[in-house]
Amino acid sequence: MGRQVWYITTPIYYPSDNLHVGHAYTTVAADALARFHRLRGEEVLFVTGTDEHGQKIQKKADQAGLSPLDFVTPIVDYIRNPLWQRLGISYDDFIRTTEPRHREVVQSIFQTLLDQGDIYKGVYEGWYCLPDESYWTESKLIDGRCPDCGRPVERVRQESYFFRLSRYQDRLRAHIVEHPDFIQPPSRRHEMLNFIDAGLEDLSVSRTGVSWGIAVPGDPDHVIYVWFDALTNYLTAAGYRQDSERFNAVWPPNVQLVGKEIVRFHTVIWPIILMALGVALPTRVFGHGWLLIGQAKMGKSMGNAVDPVELLDRYGVDPVRHYLLREVPFGADGSYTEEALILRTNVDLANDLGNLLSRTTAMIERFAQGRVPARIAERDDGILAQEAARAYREVEAAMEQLAISDALTSIFRLIGRANKYIEEKKPWDLARSDDRVTLHNVLYGLWETLRVVSVLLTPFLLETPDKIREQLGLEQPVENYREAWFGFDAEGIVVRRQAPIFPRIEKNDALATDGKEVDITASATIDDFRKLDFRIGTVRRCEVVDGADRLLKLTVFDGQRDRTIVSGIRPYYRPEELIGQQVVLVANLKPVKVRGIMSEGMLLAGSDSQELSIVAPTKRLAEGARVK
Repeated sequence: MGRQVWYITTPIYYPSDNLHVGHAYTTVAADALARFHRLRGEEVLFVTGTDEHGQKIQKKADQAGLSPLDFVTPIVDYIRNPLWQRLGISYDDFIRTTEPRHREVVQSIFQTLLDQGDIYKGVYEGWYCLPDESYWTESKLIDGRCPDCGRPVERVRQESYFFRLSRYQDRLRAHIVEHPDFIQPPSRRHEMLNFIDAGLEDLSVSRTGVSWGIAVPGDPDHVIYVWFDALTNYLTAAGYRQDSERFNAVWPPNVQLVGKEIVRFHTVIWPIILMALGVALPTRVFGHGWLLIGQAKMGKSMGNAVDPVELLDRYGVDPVRHYLLREVPFGADGSYTEEALILRTNVDLANDLGNLLSRTTAMIERFAQGRVPARIAERDDGILAQEAARAYREVEAAMEQLAISDALTSIFRLIGRANKYIEEKKPWDLARSDDRVTLHNVLYGLWETLRVVSVLLTPFLLETPDKIREQLGLEQPVENYREAWFGFDAEGIVVRRQAPIFPRIEKNDALATDGKEVDITASATIDDFRKLDFRIGTVRRCEVVDGADRLLKLTVFDGQRDRTIVSGIRPYYRPEELIGQQVVLVANLKPVKVRGIMSEGMLLAGSDSQELSIVAPTKRLAEGARVK
């Protein structure tokens, strides 16, 4: 049987604690890709799960007075529900490495490699990082610490089984060179080639003195190394050595998504395991970047983890998914802030999409008795049809390249063009004229653009497409990506205008810094106010931030020096408008890196449901003047 299924995986997560929003980032991205391919009519296998063995889990369980399985099971249950369920993660298989089906596959693979001489018994002496469960030689340490996480390592000497990575070094390197898409993005590919060129050493793949794990077959004093165990989950989920028909239809994975910190495991150890087994390698391993808090990686051990369930409680599923998928170009590092989530929701979802839907349904009610008028194609200017066709092509191309944020940018470019079209065509003026054909074409075009948008958004947002369609008067949910072609026969459909689908979020209702609720009823003291340094500044330069459709980079003179401020005001201001403008800035905020630019303050602005305006003095003041 030939291959029939589009197969995507996430890393399986380590349930030493509840997952944070960085883990959600990976999984929501995988879910969007899986939903997109299903929407195109493909059969999909989307696999995620949990990596439950290892010394770290055993130590945590001992500290909690529980067995390892009793320790991890509540965390795993929490990951599945509420976390993945509420985020709408449409996985087809959730694999736990404690399942019997997986243990059988791991032991079978280990025995095969042992029998053919790819695994041998010896003595390991070197350095071990417990948090990462990684072995290191002296030469690989950085200042005596783990080169991956920077934490202390411990010296170990014990009997061990070794896997002959060195035997496959040249073959792996040749595969990477001959298949440039195998490791993506290209920066990760270069890193791994450099790592391989430094020389691969045989890998210790067993531990003694650890009981929590899968025993080496025929040698129960040894437990199989947790990474060897974890990586083979992708084979287990595909039916390897258990369901050959399923395996032949599924293998190899089309896309394996991983965080950049585990690219080495997935592009060196993992492919060599497959080479030794004579199994095809994945088509593509994609190592995405991190969500950063300030300049630090988000992580449970760092104490800066953000709970995605709290974000879901506060903002709902679609704003959270939209922010994760659109804010950061997939593959790059990006800064996480809740302010950015709020701004992204207000600008994209409330202002652009929500207002387009409200205005369109209101105008159809007012100017066409609530029914979608017929399109007179030969009199249509074709502007929205062309923009919709462009978005269709761009979304498809972007998703093929795993450029998820680019796909959403294309969709919101179409939405923005439709909003601009309203201002250009002025349907309210057309309604007072005798040009009913143009009026009807405009109203149809706006309605049809929103219908196309409801299709294009289906892989990314869970509730919004149906909400759009309900107000458009459509009864059926989206079933196929081809429905995004412009030109649906909508004549006579009755729109059902309702409340805005995305009310604006006010910052005072949001989560405060450090994850504490803001008490909006509490009064601020004069001392609280004096902690903030408000100053008058003048904008000397202003430019757009490449690849960021809402950010401007401003150079502001504050009376003492020029400071760089990155601000999400691009939807409301052109750069040239701001040069010479006086502004009020908060000068004593901790600098934060945004899209690789160090931002040294924040501008004050006011906003309502329609507009945003920078706060400025009514009379020109000297730069550096204090606002009191």
